[in-house]
Amino acid sequence: MPSNHEDVSDLGQVQFLTVAEVASLMRVSKMTVYRLVHSGELPAVRVGKSFRVPEKAVHDYLESAYFDVG
Repeated sequence: MPSNHEDVSDLGQVQFLTVAEVASLMRVSKMTVYRLVHSGELPAVRVGKSFRVPEKAVHDYLESAYFDVG
């Protein structure tokens, strides 16, 4: 199976969160999430006028932020 097809099929497994859900999960304001998205620190997909953030990206960001502090 070509690697391109595998990448596309992996997208079906991705769980996307709204900005409000990310803010709640991270215990920060929605504005903080928007800042992280616009700065490129948190990857997101634009859907119409809103953003969706892959759940794994949130966990990866929190993991790296945790280790940077310690």
